[in-house]
Amino acid sequence: MIESWLFYAFAAVLVVSAVAVVAARNPVHAVLCMVLCFFTAAGLWLLLRAEFLAIALVLVYVGAVMVLFLFVVMMLDINIERLRVGIWRNLPLAVAVGVVMVWELVSVLAYRIWGMPGPAAPGADFSNTRELGRVLYTDYAYAFEIAAVILLVAIVAAIALTLRRRKDSRRQDPSVQVRARRSERVRLVSMPAERDE
Repeated sequence: MIESWLFYAFAAVLVVSAVAVVAARNPVHAVLCMVLCFFTAAGLWLLLRAEFLAIALVLVYVGAVMVLFLFVVMMLDINIERLRVGIWRNLPLAVAVGVVMVWELVSVLAYRIWGMPGPAAPGADFSNTRELGRVLYTDYAYAFEIAAVILLVAIVAAIALTLRRRKDSRRQDPSVQVRARRSERVRLVSMPAERDE
């Protein structure tokens, strides 16, 4: 009974924070609401006895990805008003996608409630981390490798897009430094020694 109440509480917080991510006017507030989304989703994973996925969600997304998003959002000078121009144009597509997602969730829940019974409880020696690794690296090995390549390409593209040359920044040219000679860099000055009187 307590698990059901916790599930509904976490689900309510998750839905409200997800709506706040989309509706927030400030990008920093949107990122912080997304962090709350990830924490509540991790709570839901814990209720489903998927501890590894919950910890991975918190460590990877909250600890790395969202902090990176927060730094990028705070460093960039984003014009919010220009981003909001034409946002209502996409409303019909967004509503259609939302209706399809709600239909899928309701059909899954209805199948679970009125359909076949759920899986049996795992034994005491069951490890969901080991089972996840076995399924991931055997049944979905190619999909996992393709996802890794796509993420690598995305990282390289993000670095290439953000690498801009500014006129006011000073940078070193290694080829000039390698060709440097002592006579061009060091000047010996002969100074007379001082005497104490």
